[in-house]
Amino acid sequence: MPDSEETLKKKSQDENAMNITESYENRTFTDAQNISEELPINSGKIQDKDPVESLWTTYANGVVKLRIDSSCSQTPLTVHQMFKESMEKYGPLNALVSRKNGKWEKITFSEYYSLSRKAAKSFLKLGLERFHSVAILGFNSPEWFISAVGTVFAGGIITGIYTTNSPEACHHIAHDSKANIIVVDSQKQLDKIMQIWNRLPHLKAVVQYKESLPEKHPNLYTMEEFMELGNEITDDTLDYIINSQKPNQCCGLIYTSGTTGKPKGAMLSHDNITWTATHCSRAGDMQPAEIQQETIVSYLPLSHIAAQIYDLWTGIKWGEQVYFAEPDALKGGLINTLKEAQPTSLMGVPRVWEKIMEKLKDVSAQSSFMKRKMLSWAMSVSLERNLSSSSSDLKPFQTRLADYLVLAKIRRALGFSRCQKHFSGAAPLTTETIYFFLGLNIPLYEAYGMSETSGPHCMSGPYVYRRHSCGKAVSGCKVKLVNEDADGNGEICFWGRTVFMGYLNMEDKTNEAIDEDGWLHSGDLGKIDKDGFVYTTGRIKDLIITAGGENVPPIPIEDAVKKALPIVSNTMLIGDQKKFLSILLTLKSTLDPETSEPTDYLTEEAREFCQKIGSNATKVSEIVATKDKAVHQAIQDGITKVNINATAKVQCIQKWVILQRDFSISGGELGPTMKLKRDAVLEKYKEEISAFYKG
Repeated sequence: MPDSEETLKKKSQDENAMNITESYENRTFTDAQNISEELPINSGKIQDKDPVESLWTTYANGVVKLRIDSSCSQTPLTVHQMFKESMEKYGPLNALVSRKNGKWEKITFSEYYSLSRKAAKSFLKLGLERFHSVAILGFNSPEWFISAVGTVFAGGIITGIYTTNSPEACHHIAHDSKANIIVVDSQKQLDKIMQIWNRLPHLKAVVQYKESLPEKHPNLYTMEEFMELGNEITDDTLDYIINSQKPNQCCGLIYTSGTTGKPKGAMLSHDNITWTATHCSRAGDMQPAEIQQETIVSYLPLSHIAAQIYDLWTGIKWGEQVYFAEPDALKGGLINTLKEAQPTSLMGVPRVWEKIMEKLKDVSAQSSFMKRKMLSWAMSVSLERNLSSSSSDLKPFQTRLADYLVLAKIRRALGFSRCQKHFSGAAPLTTETIYFFLGLNIPLYEAYGMSETSGPHCMSGPYVYRRHSCGKAVSGCKVKLVNEDADGNGEICFWGRTVFMGYLNMEDKTNEAIDEDGWLHSGDLGKIDKDGFVYTTGRIKDLIITAGGENVPPIPIEDAVKKALPIVSNTMLIGDQKKFLSILLTLKSTLDPETSEPTDYLTEEAREFCQKIGSNATKVSEIVATKDKAVHQAIQDGITKVNINATAKVQCIQKWVILQRDFSISGGELGPTMKLKRDAVLEKYKEEISAFYKG
């Protein structure tokens, strides 16, 4: 008697489950020891012992020794174990809130967990291999979160890609991480992937979650179609994969740019994520939902570790309610979401706080004389109170009156009525920004860390706060300085369970970052005061961190400008803690035969360049004084060409200036080996640089 349709379906499901399980038996190991036996001998520091004793690895399927000691002895957890615990405690509470068709739609923690399992099954159905990645290229949304968690449940590695990345930048990340599936939010992002798909040998499918697909393509799915693909994968099959995961295995990749410009994939383990989400957030006084359900707003790029750890993983750990802002959040739309969500905590990068400050200043300037005076009085009273010691004799009544009459109304207009904690990370705050918000009675709590420390390693909060400091090392973490100078500045180094596994496929870079004793070197200069507060004072390496927290390697951009403009001799990119990039340019000039110092006369190559573009200039001073139209237009055209080829918008140059004289050793811009002395240039040309950012 032939099998019934139902029996055949059941057989098919069983066979499929068996195939997937066998596949994972071939790729997955039931304990860390088995994995370590498969690794090449150079996967960690201690090469004469079992590699599981190594603190780092450069292999996606590698394992590391966790930095567990008496100060951080907590039992390691996988992402699934953390989520399961939270789901059992917070199941009925709202987890994810997003606007659909003009209305807020809410997903509970129980639903969130179930949807993540469903996504995991669909990833398996599409052929996600163990320790291969799912790359997500889209704006923050429930689909982003569900795809990320589903990836980890399915044994994959979650990899975020900036929405501003060019197709080539997307290709590097997808190829390096061996992406099996890419999840995009829109046609715009899909178009990037379609351009590079044929050069991604590991890519099996693409899923789009926001817009409908205008036309069908093989292995291209809507989110709705995708979520149904794994229905035939059994719970037992998924649970087998989940239970095979270990806390010291990789489950996340954060790509961070280096000075060479080639993005490095920082590998994060389950323990990196679960330990950081648990302990670093509590250092900032984030509350478990049993005490108070925190409400936060997700709007910063989730491909950046700051947003990912704060929004996604900490949200799961403590049962937070996460509202998703609209894609126009950083263009002014964030305030609208804040007013509706009424967050209890908000995390921003310096540029976000600057934008809020600038907006308030604009509004104030357009107000009546009396309102301006009232605001000025209220902010001065609040600032004085916040800057004073606890023994100040400034009357509390005056402070409360200023807050009641003026400041509370401003906070309410910003959506901060319920906000108890305002965090800033990814780059240092300016004094102006710190003082402005203290004038609104809003202390900004700075956090400090790196992609390589799973986000915050040092935290400020309501009970750990000192102006201009990024707080103290989180309990269980360590921080120290090496190579201190006479002023007490040294390179900041990290130790703890926040420290990453290593850079994917980059042994040399990993060796540079982690020393023989297992300390992670930040490349940042800083000080530590007698109470343990950490202050960052500069950067050892040349990497620019914009006010928005984006990393920009200057050398590739500087070289591209020189390549595009043969008249240009030296360049220096500006943008650290700034709103946008600008660049200083010098023109090629002859050298004095006796002193070897640059003269005012253009070199032959430079004069030839001028002639080709219709300029008769022979001296640098002529071009600078008259703002030679032909030369200026040619330089702008070259800058535009460089911008078109930029990896992301943040790497575009917005302003430039030609300096009067080429860089030289005698001028102080170049060192003995002709290397650019960036700090000296910043100081010497501070007026020109300041002019870039006025108004």
